[in-house]
Amino acid sequence: MSGDGFTALRVRHERGVAFVTIDHPPINLFDLTLIADVIRLGDALAADDSVRVVVVDSANPDFFIAHADVALIQQLPATPPPPPTRLGFFHAMVERWRTLPQATIAKIEGRARGGGSEFVLSLDMRFGALGRAVLAQPEVALGIIPGGGGTQRLPRLIGRARALEAVLGCDDVPADVAERWGWLNRALPPEELGPFVETLALRIASFPADAVARAKACVDAAGGDVLPGLLAEADAFNHAVASPEARRRMAAFLEAGGQTPEVERDLRLLDSLHRERD
Repeated sequence: MSGDGFTALRVRHERGVAFVTIDHPPINLFDLTLIADVIRLGDALAADDSVRVVVVDSANPDFFIAHADVALIQQLPATPPPPPTRLGFFHAMVERWRTLPQATIAKIEGRARGGGSEFVLSLDMRFGALGRAVLAQPEVALGIIPGGGGTQRLPRLIGRARALEAVLGCDDVPADVAERWGWLNRALPPEELGPFVETLALRIASFPADAVARAKACVDAAGGDVLPGLLAEADAFNHAVASPEARRRMAAFLEAGGQTPEVERDLRLLDSLHRERD
């Protein structure tokens, strides 16, 4: 697999590990450009026997992936379509990454909110930098819901009550709390994060690829079938996006500076939308 031809990703190979760096200034927004690269890379990895481990990080120390592009969500139908019978493109993308035969690892510095959190939830392991990594599912504050698997994968990972705290509270969860909850495998000092993840990745890559893939498939089987839940989430998301309140809140979010680095570093804007407009 070549690392050339991507717009928002950089890929290098070392001893069976694909090191993938998200590089999509200014905030690594999950827009059509980044989505297209992630889809294409996922397809390429699935067909590449030379890669046994994938590590994903960010070139931006403040943002892993800020969140999905709200302007793109605004373009979804204002009338809910019929309940889906197959996965939409975002669900299909994260499912492709979840089911890769390789072991996949997120090395998180900065913010991974909304669709960014949902992407790392589709990876096998997540490691974050203490004092830097932040995870969040802030969609409900905009009148929508997590629509990329967050309502299904997060409770399986951290339990129902904590998932509801994250999804309904819409607040940032710092690395130390995310580790206690199980959202992160480990939270490490920033200077230790890179060496730890690289050592783990190269260690796994030294093992037989077939054994890694089979072990991963068996662990996945223990979690049960997620497909019905993803389809139910997609239907609920379509109805939420179509609501007038969600349309108003998304527009207000963008008008107030959402998706700019200054605002995205601290999303207290979500609270101000409530105070000023409700």
